[in-house]
Amino acid sequence: MSRAQAENVMNIIREVVQECTMQGQSVSDTLVAFMVKAVVLDPRNGFNVDGTLTKQDVKKIEELCLDKLMEKCSPSLDTIKMQVYFDMNYTSRREFLEQIQRVMESRLTSMSREITDSRVKTREELDTLYRKIVTYILLRSAIGAPTDTKTLREATAALQSIFPQTELGTFMVLLKKDKEQQLVELTMLVTGILLFNKASKKGEEELDDFLPTVVNEALPVTSKSIEHELHVTQSLAWKYTVLLEKLTDPDIHPKQCDVPIVLLKQALYNVRQHEVFLKMLLTDAGSCSKHIDILQTELSSQMKQLKDTVQSKTAVPTARVFPLFKVLSKLWSGLQDEAELLNIISNIALNLQPFLASQAKIFSEAYLDSLLEASEVKTDEQRLTDSSDERIDPDQMKPQEWLLPETTTSFDELPLQYNGFCGYTLVNRDGLLLPGNPHIGVLKHKEKLYVFSSKEAALKFASSPDDFIEEVAEKAKCFSELIQFFKLHQQFSCVSPYSELQPGESLLVKPITKCESGTQTDIHPVETNIVKSYEWNEWELRRKALKLADLRTKVTHSMQTDLSHMRRENTTQTWLPKDAACQSKRDGESNVPKPQIYLAGLRGQRNAQVVKTNLTRSVDE
Repeated sequence: MSRAQAENVMNIIREVVQECTMQGQSVSDTLVAFMVKAVVLDPRNGFNVDGTLTKQDVKKIEELCLDKLMEKCSPSLDTIKMQVYFDMNYTSRREFLEQIQRVMESRLTSMSREITDSRVKTREELDTLYRKIVTYILLRSAIGAPTDTKTLREATAALQSIFPQTELGTFMVLLKKDKEQQLVELTMLVTGILLFNKASKKGEEELDDFLPTVVNEALPVTSKSIEHELHVTQSLAWKYTVLLEKLTDPDIHPKQCDVPIVLLKQALYNVRQHEVFLKMLLTDAGSCSKHIDILQTELSSQMKQLKDTVQSKTAVPTARVFPLFKVLSKLWSGLQDEAELLNIISNIALNLQPFLASQAKIFSEAYLDSLLEASEVKTDEQRLTDSSDERIDPDQMKPQEWLLPETTTSFDELPLQYNGFCGYTLVNRDGLLLPGNPHIGVLKHKEKLYVFSSKEAALKFASSPDDFIEEVAEKAKCFSELIQFFKLHQQFSCVSPYSELQPGESLLVKPITKCESGTQTDIHPVETNIVKSYEWNEWELRRKALKLADLRTKVTHSMQTDLSHMRRENTTQTWLPKDAACQSKRDGESNVPKPQIYLAGLRGQRNAQVVKTNLTRSVDE
């Protein structure tokens, strides 16, 4: 998509969002973007996907999108809204836990900053700071409310046992990072002490059920509510499937009825999408339950070990009990995170219910039962059982590759196309969704896996898989909710899944794929005989000759090193010179003094008297 087309699309999205807001309908940019693409892809609207949009096209797209978004009772619109909501709010377990930790840190950031940045001077300010530390510990550990007098008193006593108020002076001179680290350490130790004190009041039989209150409340409610919703949704899906089978069967000519088949299909897609999302949430809830069981067992084991360590002892070294307190705190924090994750899962499941309102309003349960009359409602399990005797023989289907349960590892975990539904039935029965049976045989075509509802469907699909894959894509263009339901984003490269969108990115803008590539050209494609030693300069030749002649008179010297190859390792031992001294007798002063005589008055006077002065030193000196 060119830059001009992308700008046109963004303008369309902006105009549609503004118009919906003016009419009292709040819609997101992502929903409008997907609706724009659905309108363009729908062949019934006559748009050229790769062509340039004219002003008439833009106006027509805006009108069609606005009509679809403003529909009052549309199962198709509800399904698309459900897909947008789920993909914008659901993520992996690891990211959920990271999000929970970030939320916890953001809630306590202001209080942590008050503690680490405080500059107390008076006694009252010290008391206030100490109370803030206790409140911070209780909020972070979630072991009790800071407003509870009993809990506050117990937490203060636990903190004083490891960090008396007299240590605040030392705490205040620490760096900010060291203060934050010490707050975390104190929280873990106080949490461990409070948990130990709480468990000490319980008996051994009650220790195994030692769980946070939020876990005890959220664990049973979440799984049961999701299972109930899933059962109701599956029942509706089975009824819609049977009804559509009866109305779309070419061999059966039902009596004339005014049932809108298109709305039945949209309602079936709606409940099937809801079923897929509920199964994902139920799997996550089961994973939380398993992690809670593991954490509970480990918590009980560590608690018993701590009791055995401090039992009947007046004093226990901190090096032995402090690590156990920290382990208890980490396990308790893990249980709190699982409880928060269960709460998030429950909220997502609860928020999916409004997206079923349209199909429930159009097809009430009594109305469905009247349409079904005496028809047998088969469950998905019954359909799989009925087709379990059918099996593909790979030896008779040599061109294709088939996967069977007995020859494939992790067969139940294979990533199946079309969410495990039969693509042939979707095309042959005009949009009917029937679950595929992997035990019939899984077709592997172009690194993708396909399942089918019967052996006949598998054989016909395998006869021309590319044609059927293209027809499934064409069917998804008419029912835009199937694009997300079947995960056909690779076939519609200009449509991105909601979960892969970056903040501020439009769903419609085709990703620009770039790669670094280069072409290497040989400098000399034809090899030439180039003599590297050739010299045209006779003076250069003379210089080389003199160099060679000079080398004849030179002697090559080498030095032995540890890295010398094919040589003997030689070592030389030397001795440093000794400090030697020679003792001699004392000097006897045998020399005689040198005579020195000074004559005064020899110059300057004619008749002066010469005075002779003897300057010779005495021998005794």
